Amino acid sequence: MKVELNVPVLTTERLTLRGPIEADAEAVIAFFADETRSSAFGGPLERQDAWRWWGLLVGHWVIRGYGYWTVTETGGDDTPFGIVGLWNPDGWPEPEIGWVMFEGSEGKGYAYEAAKAVRGYAYDVLGWTTLTSNIVPGADRSEALAKRLGAFLERTYENPHMGPDRLFRHPGPSELEGA
Repeated sequence: MKVELNVPVLTTERLTLRGPIEADAEAVIAFFADETRSSAFGGPLERQDAWRWWGLLVGHWVIRGYGYWTVTETGGDDTPFGIVGLWNPDGWPEPEIGWVMFEGSEGKGYAYEAAKAVRGYAYDVLGWTTLTSNIVPGADRSEALAKRLGAFLERTYENPHMGPDRLFRHPGPSELEGA
């Protein structure tokens, strides 16, 4: 029996954010095989552990009703560029917006465009009033993106899975209205 996820599709000018499908697992596994790229997410991981991590992404939708969307090109061939979404596993201080861009998709503004769409969904559809991004020290590109999105470093905390983590606070809906 297959569980059907009811993941809303988000679109931007260039991107489609859709729910995870089985074929996306290979892109996540490839991401976790790369030590440099995956170190901020607990990598590198062996194939079977990366597959379990992908399963956790799918399961998060079932348990929480939100999660990571797969980022693809609107009108393209459905190849995943990355994953961007809302994340709040057990032990997290509060829900966050996170992003992972796969090899070859950085530097094109995809993460920024997708993160803005996801943040809008969290505020406009889910009715949330705040969001964070939890970023491990040294993940300079992620910090730069959080700041570009208007987030500021609020505090450092001990992440139960990653060790020291930096919590960036995003502007709330009322703060974005005037921007």
